[in-house]
Amino acid sequence: MKQGALLNRILMLILFLALAIYMGVYAYRSLTDPFVSAICFTHTVDDSMEATGYVVREEMVLPIQDGIVDILPEEGEKIAAGGPVAVVYRDEAALERKKEIRRLQQELAQLEYSLRRDMDSKDAAQLDQSIFDSLVELRVGVSSGNYSRLEEESMELKNLIFRRNYTYSNDTGSLEDIRRLAQETKSRLEGLKNAAGQDTAQVRVNRPGIYSGQVDGFEGVLTPEALFQMSPAQLLGVKAQPVHGGEGQTGKLITHSRWYFGTVLTETQARRLIEGKQITVRFSRDYTGDISMLVERIGAPENGRVMVILSSTRFLSEITLLRKQRVDLIFDSQTGIRVPKTALRVEEKRLTDPETGEERVTQEAGVYAVVGVRAEWKPVSVLAEGEEFLLVSPAPFQNTQNLQETKKALRPGDEIIVTAEGIYDGKVIK
Repeated sequence: MKQGALLNRILMLILFLALAIYMGVYAYRSLTDPFVSAICFTHTVDDSMEATGYVVREEMVLPIQDGIVDILPEEGEKIAAGGPVAVVYRDEAALERKKEIRRLQQELAQLEYSLRRDMDSKDAAQLDQSIFDSLVELRVGVSSGNYSRLEEESMELKNLIFRRNYTYSNDTGSLEDIRRLAQETKSRLEGLKNAAGQDTAQVRVNRPGIYSGQVDGFEGVLTPEALFQMSPAQLLGVKAQPVHGGEGQTGKLITHSRWYFGTVLTETQARRLIEGKQITVRFSRDYTGDISMLVERIGAPENGRVMVILSSTRFLSEITLLRKQRVDLIFDSQTGIRVPKTALRVEEKRLTDPETGEERVTQEAGVYAVVGVRAEWKPVSVLAEGEEFLLVSPAPFQNTQNLQETKKALRPGDEIIVTAEGIYDGKVIK
């Protein structure tokens, strides 16, 4: 065997043995070393209970229209009395005419803007440079997040492009030509608008409200008046009526600012509520957020169940699409620092009264945190308890040698010692 090959095999064997020894020592220390730590963090514990119910509003379903319906408002948008909610086109030709009207309106606006901007002296080369400068200015504004002049800059760029195209496609490209084109466009617009009056109509509402495009069939079943007359069994058995959907659907108008949430609770659960008081309701499915609601009514028990009605006048525009919802009723919330249960220790502390010199022994709860290479005692007060954790807050720390010396309090992000043998304040652990 060659000497080089033998040497390589010996080196590989040495490396293998070194790696095996390292892994063995690491595994042994992992199994025998009792030191375990965890990072603490901010956590909130809620005293809550779950409830399932229905969102109820005063709603007016808008009449279904024959033809092509173009909805104007956004979901949750406020509509004034007499305001338009939709445009109805008799057929496809009417819809195409409307598209042409919009295109001509944009073109006329551009022509009129060009007339207001005296650019008659610019030739093609100047226009090219102006377009480039305008593009740079628009890009800088958008990139920096400054949108205060976005509309003006966009119109200026469109005007320059229009002027350039018109200069290349006409012999003169004068302002007189643009005035003539603007007049022709205006005449075409008037003709199209007159024709649209025969086959296009607007749908308006006779009272103010908030618009919603979703009609689910509960509008005539779950009204505020009906909700206050319902028993627990009636609310649990409520069903929506068949709803006409598809083409021609106009939507509905929510006509009152106060909305309700009706639910059925057990007698034990209902006892925690107080009629006339506020409670926090947490929505977490179709709408995410906490809403403070008034406990409007707590009904009489019926077969161990109680009808509960909550109400609010806030966030109506955000909950227009909600109907049947599962929520959390929040009675109280505690925010603190979450630590493992096994990390909490109770130790005896000797304190000396600075006035009398009398010594006394007290019990102090706390945790050990890793600070540098040492363990440091951090006193805490327990706020709440979970299955595997405690919610704590920092407590004052008084050194037994110097009552004026206060150590750092426990903070989120500290490395907490969960288990360790012979731990004490100041012990070197690393």
